[in-house]
Amino acid sequence: MNLFSEVYNSYYQILQSLLQYPEGFTLEDLKGKVKEQGFEESLLYLIPKLSSKEWSLCEKDGIHYISTLSDDFYVPLTTLQKSYVKSILLDKRMKLFLDDEQRNGLLSLLADVEILWEENQFHYYDRFADGDDFGNPHYIACFRSLLTAIEQHCFVDIEYTSKTNHRVHHHYLPARLEYSVKNDKFRLLALEYTKNNRMRLEILNLDRIVKVTLLDKKPDTAVDLNTLIRQTYYKEPVRLLIRNKRNALERAMLQFANYDKNTTKLSEDTYECLIYYNEKQETELLIEVLSFGPMIKVTGNERFLGELRKRLRHQKQWLKDK
Repeated sequence: MNLFSEVYNSYYQILQSLLQYPEGFTLEDLKGKVKEQGFEESLLYLIPKLSSKEWSLCEKDGIHYISTLSDDFYVPLTTLQKSYVKSILLDKRMKLFLDDEQRNGLLSLLADVEILWEENQFHYYDRFADGDDFGNPHYIACFRSLLTAIEQHCFVDIEYTSKTNHRVHHHYLPARLEYSVKNDKFRLLALEYTKNNRMRLEILNLDRIVKVTLLDKKPDTAVDLNTLIRQTYYKEPVRLLIRNKRNALERAMLQFANYDKNTTKLSEDTYECLIYYNEKQETELLIEVLSFGPMIKVTGNERFLGELRKRLRHQKQWLKDK
């Protein structure tokens, strides 16, 4: 599986773009690319690989790393890549991005390729059963309208059913679509103007959206979504100690990929991971941390530790009552 990982992960994509620089790249260039396309903890893996020449992709010349690949270097699609693409095209969520004609056209080009996996080969033991209906035509239409609004950076008029079953109606600036593996749902991160004309971040579940209408209106100034999100975080991040046994570090980085975080190596097999979060992310983060068992130790903050103890007491009582 090393080949599969190296072809598809963010390390490959980052290095592929850097190796195209004729003048070479520096560690600062690498850090910039990692910040743009990957995760901060990627540096923990990439720098040692480059410094030790384990990957024979470049030679060090002063502060620069110069590509050893020829100008006409080309990598054709492997059978493994084609199998991967075909499996992705057969995923039920691909209907959100491609219409039937586009999807069937691509599948016809891969007619002789075996798929890498089938959906029924996976069993999600910790996923909620009420996931979104990704094949629903109304759901698909809303999803694509929101994608268009994000790409064009324009406002939309959204009718939405709240948790209390009330119909609400607001103008939003769609900023990002996120998928929750735990809930098997998509949610929209959107910005809304408050009464004092300031932007407020809202999170809407797509399956509660009744109607989306694109508006001929754009924000007067550029909006930094990441800054707005960070303003909603608690002052203290969650502090995790990760023991890198049973591939715990890699699993943790995948599990917490959607969070703003910072990871530091403390010893040969121990890492500290700081995860920044807000109130709306707290419950899901609690469940995800608990799923790692003894491989992760929570050392702070006190608020999160208190919620963690409360959840464990409830679980213990539930097992006792059962």
